[in-house]
Amino acid sequence: MIPLIKTSDAETIFSAVNQLSPEEKTKEVRQLVSEIQRAKKVADASMPRKVIQLNSYFEARFEKNDQLIAMTLVLPKAANLDARKLSLFSPLGVALMGYKEGDLVDWPLPVGRRVIQILKVKNPESIPAS
Repeated sequence: MIPLIKTSDAETIFSAVNQLSPEEKTKEVRQLVSEIQRAKKVADASMPRKVIQLNSYFEARFEKNDQLIAMTLVLPKAANLDARKLSLFSPLGVALMGYKEGDLVDWPLPVGRRVIQILKVKNPESIPAS
């Protein structure tokens, strides 16, 4: 599977990566850059609504143990696990960026290789205002 990424997200991510010091460019950051380089770039207006992108809320399940997670994918400065905001630069953030609702993502995480099923994706423009 090839991930999809909005052109504006790719630019935002590359800008954030370019601001990192060499010590901050972790294995995950290098993996993210590689994933974005191989991703299919999509104009913002053409991006399917059910693809995980920056600021997407998602629900996913780890197949091995049926663990469910619900988080929002954000840039590192906004990350806060207590508020369920997952850094894009985290291993799980790198794994899921660019994949869509229904996809099974097989990815090496620090706890070992895992298959993650994306159950639900909501993006800010697809969430009705209250």
